[in-house]
Amino acid sequence: MAYTPDRLLARLGELGIPYTNHRHPPLFTVADSKALRGTLPGGHCKSLFLKGKRGELYLVVALEDRAIDLKRLRKTLGTGSLSFGGPELLFEILGVRPGAVTPFGLVNDTERKVAVVLDSAMLARDPLNYHPLTNDMTTAVPSQGLLAFIAACGHVPRVLDFDAPDDAASEPKPAG
Repeated sequence: MAYTPDRLLARLGELGIPYTNHRHPPLFTVADSKALRGTLPGGHCKSLFLKGKRGELYLVVALEDRAIDLKRLRKTLGTGSLSFGGPELLFEILGVRPGAVTPFGLVNDTERKVAVVLDSAMLARDPLNYHPLTNDMTTAVPSQGLLAFIAACGHVPRVLDFDAPDDAASEPKPAG
């Protein structure tokens, strides 16, 4: 059974991860978020649910203004072409709908089908803001809390420097 936002927040508490939760009208795009967040502090992020040509799944989490070059990312990950995973697959794997894609959805990926890719520049921000499985709330956690949450879900993220030259971007950085 997929986690609910309340169950997710309880899980953060169980893990000892401090968080602040904010309710707001549903947000569907980065532009919506920028228009409605006011002075909410920290790094504001976007999450992309991607599918490789051979069926591999990726969750790419980056700062909201980060341009993600899928061709470059494909080369860095050593995979075939990348496209966005469909809404049905997104819900089946991460338990969220389009507009609410979040690293917190990893709590629903109990079979660990998704490879997690994190933006190294994002991890330098504090706190980090994500939807808690629904797009009518934003939950802020410390970057180390995000890494602890991902680890508790059984995932080992790959941290990439999206600002590095092409040949250096493929070098994974340790998470945490």
